[in-house]
Amino acid sequence: MKRGTLLLLILVTGVGLIAAAGASILHNGLSARATPSALEATLARYARHLSWPHDARSAKNPIASSPQVLRQARLHFADHCSVCHGNDGGGDSMLGHGLYPKPPDLRKRETQNLSDGEIFWIIENGVRFTGMPAFGGHGSSEDSWKLVLFIRHLPVLAAEERLEMERYNPKGPEDLSEEQEEQDFLRGEPLQQKSKPEHHH
Repeated sequence: MKRGTLLLLILVTGVGLIAAAGASILHNGLSARATPSALEATLARYARHLSWPHDARSAKNPIASSPQVLRQARLHFADHCSVCHGNDGGGDSMLGHGLYPKPPDLRKRETQNLSDGEIFWIIENGVRFTGMPAFGGHGSSEDSWKLVLFIRHLPVLAAEERLEMERYNPKGPEDLSEEQEEQDFLRGEPLQQKSKPEHHH
């Protein structure tokens, strides 16, 4: 095969691969409701893996696991992380459904097979072009290391732990009003008739 023909073949193949990748990424326009294609997910995982500094991958968790540490991390997760990841780490949340890509199921092997250092790096630095923000740079990294322990615990999270987490989930005005009404009722106070607030987006 002549050199010119070979270069043309490589160029055509390259353009074809770029077009296929573009079509794969834009398969549902730019909608955040779409699910990433297998090609896009593979490329994203590979790019994420390349982005981790080597010392981040090998970093060891300096925090020892204990019931008290796991509880602190569980309540922190409920307050800061569950809005996207859900209390059980499965990613089944209203906000999570609206993200592209969707939050990963933290209980599955794709997350559980990461090193402690890799999970810590993600918590501290976030992941570009996803909804995962960087939580580092605000003082001690101890909370992030505790979250790594809790993420390891997610596959065996007990029902009573999830129930406790629900009390620490962020609440809007309607939720707070409903809780106040329940407390008033339990104290024997008469219920006040309230008009429902208008719902705005």
